[in-house]
Amino acid sequence: MAKALKPQPDMFGAASPPKPAAAKSPARPVSAEAGYTAADIEVLEGLEPVRRRPGMYIGGTDEKALHHLFAEVIDNSMDEALAGHATFIEVTLSADGFLTVSDNGRGIPVDPHPKFKNKSALEVIMCTLHSGGKFDSKVYETSGGLHGVGVSVVNALSSRCEVEVARSQQLYRMSFERGHPIGKLEELGKVNNRRGTRIRFKPDSEIFGAKATFKPQRLFKMARSKAYLFGGVKIVWHCDPELLKGIDDVPAEDTFHFAGGLKDYLAAAVHADTLVHPDIFSGKSGRNGAHGACEWAVAWTADADGFLSSYCNTVPTPDGGTHESGMRSAMLRGLKDHAERVGQGKRASSITSEDVMVGAAVMLSVFVREPEFQGQTKDRLATAEAQRIVEQAIKDPFDHWLSGNPVQANKLLDFVMERADERLRRRAEKETSRKTAVKKLRLPGKLADCTNTATEGSELFIVEGDSAGGSAKQARDRKTQAILPLRGKILNVASATKDKMTSNAQLSDLMQAIGCGIGASYRQEDLRYSRIIIMTDADVDGAHIASLLITFFYRMTPRLIDEGHLYLAVPPLYRLTHGAKTVYARDDAHKAQLLKSEFNANAKVDVGRFKGLGEMMPAQLKETTMDPARRTMLRVVLMAEDREGTADSVERLMGTKAEARFAFISDKAEFADDELLDV
Repeated sequence: MAKALKPQPDMFGAASPPKPAAAKSPARPVSAEAGYTAADIEVLEGLEPVRRRPGMYIGGTDEKALHHLFAEVIDNSMDEALAGHATFIEVTLSADGFLTVSDNGRGIPVDPHPKFKNKSALEVIMCTLHSGGKFDSKVYETSGGLHGVGVSVVNALSSRCEVEVARSQQLYRMSFERGHPIGKLEELGKVNNRRGTRIRFKPDSEIFGAKATFKPQRLFKMARSKAYLFGGVKIVWHCDPELLKGIDDVPAEDTFHFAGGLKDYLAAAVHADTLVHPDIFSGKSGRNGAHGACEWAVAWTADADGFLSSYCNTVPTPDGGTHESGMRSAMLRGLKDHAERVGQGKRASSITSEDVMVGAAVMLSVFVREPEFQGQTKDRLATAEAQRIVEQAIKDPFDHWLSGNPVQANKLLDFVMERADERLRRRAEKETSRKTAVKKLRLPGKLADCTNTATEGSELFIVEGDSAGGSAKQARDRKTQAILPLRGKILNVASATKDKMTSNAQLSDLMQAIGCGIGASYRQEDLRYSRIIIMTDADVDGAHIASLLITFFYRMTPRLIDEGHLYLAVPPLYRLTHGAKTVYARDDAHKAQLLKSEFNANAKVDVGRFKGLGEMMPAQLKETTMDPARRTMLRVVLMAEDREGTADSVERLMGTKAEARFAFISDKAEFADDELLDV
C-alpha cells in the first residue's frame, strides 16, 4: 500500500498538495501570470495623464470643469498683479470658441531652462506637469496656483493653444495642439510698448464634447469677481456680439476696476435689502497680495437670506475652510464681548456662530503663503494658519466697530439673540410628536404621513392632484413614505408679492408639513423628512408645476437644496408591451431606444401613453417611480461657483419681466420639439 504523503507548507505558508512518489510529472500548464508581462505596463509621459484622466486635474469634464480652465489662466495673471508686476488683464471670448487672456506682467520666461537646455522655459511650463515659479516664495510671495499643473493642464485639454510673450522689448510665440508643441519658439521681432503674456486657447471637443462651449455669463462674472478682490488691477472684457444673442445681462465690452474692493461688491449686492446695522463692517489687514493679508466686508440683512463668499489668494473657495472658521470665531467672540459690556452677557451665552451668520452677507479674502487646498480645483481651504490670520485681523476692528455706534450695535445684538432664542424654541417644539403636529395641519388632499418618527430615511412625495395622490398613497411604503397632494399649479413666488406669499394657504401648509421654516428662519434640524420628492406628470404641465415648486424652494429654502434634500421623481411617459414583456419609457427618445433594444424589429408592440400619474395603477407607480430599489430620481443642485447666474436665470424665466421670458423663448424656439408642441 502506498503511504500517504503529509502536505508540506509552501513558500507562502500554505500547505501544498502531496506529490505521488513514483508518478511521472504531467505537462506543466501555462500559468495565468504568463498573460501579464512587462509589456503590459504602460508609462504615460508628458501631458498624456491629463488627457486620459482629466477628472484628476480639473474635477471632471462637465461645464464646471470646462470653465475651470479659464480660472487657471486668469489666476496666473492675477498672481502677477498681486506681486505688483501687472496692472491690466484683458479677457476676450471669440465666436470661434477661442478664449484669450492677456496681461502686462513680466511675461513667461523664454530663455533655455537649465535642466532642459534644448527647451525654453515657456515650453517646459506649458508641457510639463508640476513646473512653475510658485513652489517657493522667491518669485511670488502669495499665489493661487501652487501645484504647477494649471496652465499645462489647460494646454493638454485644448485642441489648440497659442502663447505670446513680450519680454525685454522682444515678442515671442509658440503654438500647441492637444499639449504637443507645433514647432519651436518663434522670435517675432521688437515691440516697444508691450510686455506680458497672452494665452489663446480652445477647449478640446474630444474631452468636453462637441457642444461644450464657454458661457459668456459665467466668464463675465468670474472676471468681474477678480477685479473686486484686488483694487489695483483693471480687467477689460470683450465678447463677440454673436455669442450674446438672447443674453441681456452681459455687455460686449466692459471694464472692471473697483478701488473699494469687497466693500464695493457687497454694497451693490445688498443695496435693495434692509440692513440691521446701517453700516457695512469692512476692513483690510496687511498689504493686498502679501503673506498674511486679509480683507473683509459684512452686512446683516433683516429681510433676506445671507451668503458667505470666500477666497484665498483670489481663488474662490465655495466649500469654505479654515479662513471662514476664523471669521466666525472672531465675530462670535466680538458680539459676546459687546454683550458683556452692555450687561447682556448671560442672555448672550447661548449664541452660536451660526446665529451670528444668519442673515449675514459676507465677503472674505485672505492671502497666505503656500496654502493647502482640498483637491486640485481648490474648493476648500485647509491651511490651519489661515484661521489665525483671519481671527486676529478681524477681532479688534470688529470690537471698535461695535463700540463706535453702540445704539446700532445693540440692535444687531438683539437681532442675533432673537435668532438664538428662535433656534432654541424650535428645538423644544421638535420634541412634539409627529402625530400631534400632523393633526394641526389642514392640508389640501390631506397629508398621508409615514409612521417613521425619525427624519433620516423619511420621504415626502409632493404630487399633483388628488387622483395621483390616491395612487401614490396605495403605492407607498407607509413606514417611510409620506404623500402630500397639491391642487393644480402653486403660486409663482418669483413674481408674487410678500403679502400674496404669506396669505397663500397651500404654500403655508406645505412648509408646515416640511417643518423647517423659510428664509432667515430656516432650521435644518427641524426638517421632518430627509428627502422632499417632487412627483409630477411626465408632460409639459407636470414640468411647469415642478418648475414652480423648485422656484419656491430655491427662493424660500435654498439651504434645503444645498443640503441635498430636494429631488425630482422620474415617472414614465410610455408603457411598451409585447406578449408577456412590459417596459417603461421616460420620454420619446427613451421610447425609440427601447423599441430597438428590447423588441424584435417585426414585433407589434403596444404603446400606451400615460396621461398622468393618476392613470397608473398603484403597482405600476410603485414599480417605476417610488420603489427605492428600482426607481430613478434626479437631485436638484445649485452650482456653487455660479450663484449669481442661477439667480439671474430664475429672475429672467420666472420673474415679473415678461419681455425677458419672451426673449428667451424666441431665442430657443429653434430647439423646440414639434412633438412636444402637440402635447
